[in-house]
Amino acid sequence: MDRLRARITDKRVLGLVKSFLKAGVLTTAGTREGTITGTPQGGILSPLLANLALSVLDDHFMQLWQTGMATEQQRQKRRRHGLANYRLVRYADDFVVLVTGEKEHAQALREQVAAVLAPIGLRLSPEKTRVVHIDDGFDFLGFNIRRMRKRGSQKRYVYTRPSTKAIAAIKDRVRTMTYRHTLHQDPGYLMDYLGRVLRGWANYFRHGVSKRTFNAIDSYTWERITSWLRKKHRIGWPELRRRFCLPGTWRLAHDGQRFRGAATVTVTRYRYRGYRIPTPWTTSATPA
Repeated sequence: MDRLRARITDKRVLGLVKSFLKAGVLTTAGTREGTITGTPQGGILSPLLANLALSVLDDHFMQLWQTGMATEQQRQKRRRHGLANYRLVRYADDFVVLVTGEKEHAQALREQVAAVLAPIGLRLSPEKTRVVHIDDGFDFLGFNIRRMRKRGSQKRYVYTRPSTKAIAAIKDRVRTMTYRHTLHQDPGYLMDYLGRVLRGWANYFRHGVSKRTFNAIDSYTWERITSWLRKKHRIGWPELRRRFCLPGTWRLAHDGQRFRGAATVTVTRYRYRGYRIPTPWTTSATPA
């Protein structure tokens, strides 16, 4: 709240945020439970306050970057003296500190982060905070980021792919919608719903190395839907192909509309633009 007051003077807004923090949570039993500290899990206020609170971390690392690592010459000098170069990447309450150096440097930075967060009442989660090598990979915002050797060559590149947890989550949604208790649903509704779910999931992951994953997800969905259709209508493979596939193919369709899954989303690799990304907002009006 102190950091919020430093930027916002409208007492109505401050009072609204404070009311959110004191509102409590509604339990599964229908009773109200007060919140002594923090924000409720999944609350709409949580990402906002996380950005406000963790801005101290941004300020700390940005100051270190600008004073000692902003130029290539400065970074090379630090390397010659056995020092590490590092940069913070943060989204709400998830962040990664990328380090060019030794393991000891990364461990020292973890202690530094903990010291910066302590004055504002925050601490690192021991279960979620790890020091890993880029060759071992790590998960961030649903992606797995790891350096691997490119097939057919000896060169090594950093690949960004959907994480195992993200793949398991979308498979669980497909499995839930194709359980036996959903056999009363219309096949057209099922294919349309799952298609929208898969395409929405793929749109998030389309900027990574995801094409093979999209094909695998669609293959899994095809198996679940065809099994669901056979159970619902008690038909064999020839009849299923005649009624629910495009003519001469095994591609699922209903009323002539082909099922469109994750693989129909075009993979578009993110183009690195450094820190010179143009702002969409007009900074100032040009005088006439």
